[in-house]
Amino acid sequence: MRLLLNWVLSALAVWIVAHVVPGISVSGPMAALIAALVIGFINATVGVLLKILTFPLTLITLGFFWFVINALMLKLASALLAPGFQVRGFLAAFLGAILLSLVNMMLKWLVHPSPEGS
Repeated sequence: MRLLLNWVLSALAVWIVAHVVPGISVSGPMAALIAALVIGFINATVGVLLKILTFPLTLITLGFFWFVINALMLKLASALLAPGFQVRGFLAAFLGAILLSLVNMMLKWLVHPSPEGS
């Protein structure tokens, strides 16, 4: 049940980001659900591999390069899901990836607040 809730929250985050960041669009709630699923799959597979391979570069850039990797993964999801989910340009992907992480984290915190004292 928690996995399903996290998926819906991620889709809501995609929907919010698409309405805030110019250059990112989603055609509807079903497209947002599919985009959230694909983004999660890409993060769990390609993203992990890229982050391992580029770890030295990430250290040199003090973590900044992970933002670039996240933007590239968002562009990959867009390429796989066009026209339902589109990211136009690297700047939109970069800003969208940062905002998507923040919105997703905030939504999950609102729904699953950490217990006090831990």
